[in-house]
Amino acid sequence: MSRLERLLTGEPRVATAGIDLLAEGVEAQGAAVTRTEWHPPLEGTEDALAAITAAVDLRAANEEAVGRLVGTHPHWTGMAVAREVMEMGERTFLHAGPPLQWDDCSGPMRGALVGAMLYEGLAATPEEAIALGPEIELSPCHHHRAVGPMAGVISPSMPVSVIEDAAGDGVSYATLNEGLGKVLRYGAFAPEVIERLKWIETVLGPVLADVLARGGPIDLRSIIGQALQMGDDGHNRNRAATSLLLRQLAPPLIGGEGPHRDEVFRFVEGNDHFMLNLVMAAGKIGVDAASGVPGSSMVTAMARNGTEFGIRLSGTGDAWFTAPAPVVDGLYLGAFTAEDANADIGDSAITETVGLGGFAMAASPAIVGFVGGTASGAVQRTLAMYEITLAEHPDYKVPILESRGTPTGIDAARVVRTGVLPVINTGIAGKEPGVGMVGAGIVEAPVACFTQAVQALAEEVARA
Repeated sequence: MSRLERLLTGEPRVATAGIDLLAEGVEAQGAAVTRTEWHPPLEGTEDALAAITAAVDLRAANEEAVGRLVGTHPHWTGMAVAREVMEMGERTFLHAGPPLQWDDCSGPMRGALVGAMLYEGLAATPEEAIALGPEIELSPCHHHRAVGPMAGVISPSMPVSVIEDAAGDGVSYATLNEGLGKVLRYGAFAPEVIERLKWIETVLGPVLADVLARGGPIDLRSIIGQALQMGDDGHNRNRAATSLLLRQLAPPLIGGEGPHRDEVFRFVEGNDHFMLNLVMAAGKIGVDAASGVPGSSMVTAMARNGTEFGIRLSGTGDAWFTAPAPVVDGLYLGAFTAEDANADIGDSAITETVGLGGFAMAASPAIVGFVGGTASGAVQRTLAMYEITLAEHPDYKVPILESRGTPTGIDAARVVRTGVLPVINTGIAGKEPGVGMVGAGIVEAPVACFTQAVQALAEEVARA
């Protein structure tokens, strides 16, 4: 009997998409039904999607963009002073997220900028720094081949890690991670915060520069891939990655000459988030390589400044598409509650943009103890992200999913077609300047960013 005859003579089999009423009607007649999820494109994007697909080979453009992303091979090669490798005047301060003015700064962003002005010696007191605030120059880290967690503030004197692409000519920068608690990136500026920043400048940075000169470049992609096999997600859990990194730093660190080396060892060993800034800079290498592909709807930045959430697309270059930053649904420290929380903040969503963090939660069941949810829910979140991504990362694997590559390369067109929004796991900063970290949790990117981006891409391809 042919396949067609079997279909015609066997029990009726029906697949439905969309509203449940259709499935319920068929089931009432005794037929088996396979239900599938389907939604029309998000309102206002239908014409834009049609225009894009009519004007360009969207599949080819996106394959080019995501191929560039996963084709990078970031290595930590050295240390530098921020003003020596980025265009910065003495009153230039880089920050996380899309462009921002002083008057629009949230509490933690303003607190971090106050701390950075104190650190730079531009002000002697927080009050002097606040008065100086309207006169400083603010610029997004993303505009300078850099990324910064939470407030993401980089000031001219800060030491930055230099990350280079061994497979190309890309370079990116990130500050050294301060640890958890009351730290600059969460908007704290107490004397001990400034003292730690000075120690990072005068001790940690120089020692690591010597270690990297002695030990050679460190392959970050390899470390991240191994760490996913050991329970990390690459965003809020970097314990395994930091341990793997320390194994490579240890021989030249212990075997070198000079003071403070044991102090540096203890600092890195005691800071499970030390690797985060390096993971972010590795991601920045990838998205910058993927930028500028005509017609591509792949996301090349997701970033938040505590006031707005912004994205960029490969096919629209440097343009930002923004919406109000959402509040994170999370777990809170001590007596803090949602009333104490600032809106979402930080460049660290670069990790999700390249297939880590919320997109790799299935690899990190322990992460739910930090950001909330359940282990099975973490798996479901990762599975949902395959619906809106272009590839599975060749080196970042999820053991529980039979070593399937993490969902990589967010496609804004798929986001508006499906209504599935990128999920991010993140820390939560207190909304008042100086408070610091109050919790951690999970948040979805605002839908308005993606509808704007797709509409702008349609206009871009129409002009081309």
